[in-house]
Amino acid sequence: MIPNRADFHGVFPYLVSPTDAEGKISTNVLGRLCDDLIGAGVHGLTPLGSTGEFAYLGRDQRKVVVRATIEAARGRVPVVAGVASTSTADAVAQAKSYQKFGADGILAILEAYFPLKDAQIESYFRAIADAVDIPVVIYTNPQFQRSDLTLDVVARLAEHPRIRYIKDASTNTGRLLSIINRCGGELQVFAASAHIPAAVMLIGGVGWMAGPACVVPRQSVRLYDLCKAHRWDEAMALQGRLWRLNEAFARYNLAACIKAGLSIQGYEVGDPLAPQAALNADERKVIETLLQDVG
Repeated sequence: MIPNRADFHGVFPYLVSPTDAEGKISTNVLGRLCDDLIGAGVHGLTPLGSTGEFAYLGRDQRKVVVRATIEAARGRVPVVAGVASTSTADAVAQAKSYQKFGADGILAILEAYFPLKDAQIESYFRAIADAVDIPVVIYTNPQFQRSDLTLDVVARLAEHPRIRYIKDASTNTGRLLSIINRCGGELQVFAASAHIPAAVMLIGGVGWMAGPACVVPRQSVRLYDLCKAHRWDEAMALQGRLWRLNEAFARYNLAACIKAGLSIQGYEVGDPLAPQAALNADERKVIETLLQDVG
């Protein structure tokens, strides 16, 4: 067992949700991936993040993914399970069930069809945090979310005793610094693949939750270690090489890229879930070449 599974920091890969030809979750593939990522030194695992295609999975499939991840982790690293819904009641039910499965934390994601005001957005995240006894990471991604969290909402949520982290997937690093300045004593910041992780670590971030870490886990852990050691020249040299992967992922569907990369590395994760499309041969070659270049 690790010393404190409620202390989240470092590299948390957003896991893919492997499927077979019939669309069933390939728990054996997911288990192998989790074991290999832990062996590579990652600090935690996040099932049902964006790369996990949570928006394309049914309720039972989500449960299978979370259970399989927790079983594969075997307490070696914390598992922070993604909870996402347009319904507060459904999100609360997900969070409660994942805690019962043994999740160490919840990544709370708001889906929205109709626009919501700040009070409703805040109440959604508070309801999730009120429903569990484990730490909650609030997630914000203005590129995909219809209703984003303002800095004022973030600051108020930071006062909740179980809302201890935020994973921000905006491309605005200044926003991260604003969050750290306003909530640094109460809310720790995780970056996403949309940010430059080394830059986020420099301004006070505690790590990153991102899909690309699935395909370059050792390099990602090395980058984190260099940042923690304040060896910034070496960190930025490594960051420069890794950033080429992020640039490619930004051009294509992220889940398709990560699944293609894992397939190239020998994991039978399947194609992205419909209606998403897999990478074509030329796009797949781009990913393969980049993975070879970064080692």
